Amino acid sequence: MSSKPSPTLLRRQLGAELRRLREGARKTAAEVATALSWSESKVSRIETANSSVRNPDLMKLFDLYKVSEVERSRLTALAAQSRQRAWWEAYGEALLGAYETYIGFESEASEIFIYDAVLLNGLLQTAEYAGAVINSLSAGERPDVVSQRVSVRMARQAVLTRDPPPKIWAILDEAVLRRPIGGTSVMKRQLMRLLEIADQPTVTLQMVPFDRGAHRGIDGMFTILEFANETEQPLVYCDGMTGGVFRNRPEEVRRYLMAFESLRTVALSHAETLEFIQKTIREYE
Repeated sequence: MSSKPSPTLLRRQLGAELRRLREGARKTAAEVATALSWSESKVSRIETANSSVRNPDLMKLFDLYKVSEVERSRLTALAAQSRQRAWWEAYGEALLGAYETYIGFESEASEIFIYDAVLLNGLLQTAEYAGAVINSLSAGERPDVVSQRVSVRMARQAVLTRDPPPKIWAILDEAVLRRPIGGTSVMKRQLMRLLEIADQPTVTLQMVPFDRGAHRGIDGMFTILEFANETEQPLVYCDGMTGGVFRNRPEEVRRYLMAFESLRTVALSHAETLEFIQKTIREYE
């Protein structure tokens, strides 16, 4: 694991603590919002780690929940740590929506379950492939912003070589391996890189062939993150055209886990998938 938790994970811990205190005070999020003249969404964003909480607001919550001095000191320190800058924050406007929050969670995950229906997950992309994808999605953006987005995507891949690395299980629709993103030469090098990553003992790769027909992944791609700390519940992240969305309610996470398990059963095995990739590489020669 990394030497210290990311600010994103610390915000999540703080949010969980504040939710526990709210529930202990027998107050709903709506009641807290009314009492503090906030919006209910602000309370939700703090508790789900989608935004940090300033000290003045933290003090208001402490007063409302009648928090002890010892608890105040501990949580104030946790809040201060959660506001420290992480490496990805230096990229500012290059990060879109929930993506910045996702990077923080991804950097701490012990297991990463990926289903890709159209494009390879950023952890698996080469710089050439990432550049082709980001350029196609960033029409009208300044070249330096596009370049920064590629740099962020490459920097994320440090998680693959951390000690210990996360276990990664990636299931890909056949379309992901067939679509020549960036042209045939770029795609050939991308597939060769995919073979290198799949050779790591902590990585499992499976492909769902076209002939499997309809399956549990046809609604779109998703990533499930699990954490070594038992107090940290799994998260699901779904990316989209206007930004990513997190799913963290137990019943939602359960549905995605069931979908992933179903995909594992219809997909080719790891060995068969590597054979398919090797065959596809030869087709580009």
